[in-house]
Amino acid sequence: MIESDRRVPEERPAPLRLTALLATTSAVTGANVYLGQPLLGDAARSLHVPVGTLGALPTATQIGFAAGIALLVPAGDGVDRRRLVLGLCTASALVLAACAMAPTAFWLIAGGLLLGILSPVPQLVAPVAVALAGGHRIGRTLGVVQGGLLVGVLASRTYAGALASVAGWRAVFWCSCAATALLVLVLRRFLPSVPPAAPVAYRTALMSVPKVFAADPRIRRVTLSGALVGISFGAFWTPLTLLLEEGYHYGPATVGLFGLVAAASALVSPLAGRLADRLGWRLAQTVMIGAVLVGWALLLPGETGLGWLIAGVVVLDIGTWSNQVGCQRVLFALRPAMQSRLNACYSTLRFLGIATGSLAGTLAWRYDGWSAVSCVGATACAAALLVAALPHRAPPIAGTPQCPGRSDDLVAEPSGTHAVALYLSPATSRR
Repeated sequence: MIESDRRVPEERPAPLRLTALLATTSAVTGANVYLGQPLLGDAARSLHVPVGTLGALPTATQIGFAAGIALLVPAGDGVDRRRLVLGLCTASALVLAACAMAPTAFWLIAGGLLLGILSPVPQLVAPVAVALAGGHRIGRTLGVVQGGLLVGVLASRTYAGALASVAGWRAVFWCSCAATALLVLVLRRFLPSVPPAAPVAYRTALMSVPKVFAADPRIRRVTLSGALVGISFGAFWTPLTLLLEEGYHYGPATVGLFGLVAAASALVSPLAGRLADRLGWRLAQTVMIGAVLVGWALLLPGETGLGWLIAGVVVLDIGTWSNQVGCQRVLFALRPAMQSRLNACYSTLRFLGIATGSLAGTLAWRYDGWSAVSCVGATACAAALLVAALPHRAPPIAGTPQCPGRSDDLVAEPSGTHAVALYLSPATSRR
């Protein structure tokens, strides 16, 4: 039972401590998706199976995570999102306990699949944070929450590997279970009720996701540009491992250190959100995607220059995650009653883009090495910049004012009892 006095008045933004709590929620639940990667060798020896057999564990978790985004995130538009987040976190804690007690490799992989399905909490938390912010500082709020997610993903691999070396792989799952259970208790105490703006049945919400994508060219523009940046991002990380191992002859420990650049992205994410708030959609995305393109320019000589490689990694990673903040900001302001469905659509396409880019990058590496990889990544990034930066005219909405002669101007769209403004240009974002 959710008490009515837990509701936050819409006219007042949520306090910073609540945003920090949601960022912590993203960190803890996002970390759960990547726990298995450093544990494969230890778990394989414990369960008496080849390491290759347990190689299916991170794959199963990622597949489950993609399915959870597509199937569960749209439900956030039809139910109180506090209840949904609490339910998924509680179920995740139980599955983590089951993974800790898994008697065979089959049960551990099955548990990883189920854990992935239950883990798209960060994709639900982002709309919750925006809703609780009451329409204030949307970009900054999203940046803080995404920063928490990046810290969680980074920390998960480090702490899982270190703890497993001391206490074994099962202790990692037990500790994550305890952390998730503690998170549930804190959320029950401090997270207010977040009812949907316009309640809709789950089946209707799920079936409407493709229709939402097809109906509005602005949504297509944002999600497609985000997917293309995802292709660029995916084309980089898999071949990077091959370059470091085959070109620089580094071992796994040194290769893993390159993941620390996510720390830079986590620090910059709130700044990227503020930039999106100040500059508006087109200019902010031009800057952010442009940073990714600059990153590829720095990476091009990275095959023979380690300094260029490190600089390119930092710039590309910052630009990629800043782009995600910008995309989510404009989507959440565009249709407030459909924030969860829009995030499901965006995140699914982004995930597919990263997977496609990973495959394309690997094939490019086999074809012509690092130069071909750079060509693939830069081409996808340039296409994203073209989609995001070209001027367009937003479709007129009955009953809302339109400014003649402007294509990317203030667009207001009623949603239930709401009338939320979408800032698409630098001029309008400073009004």
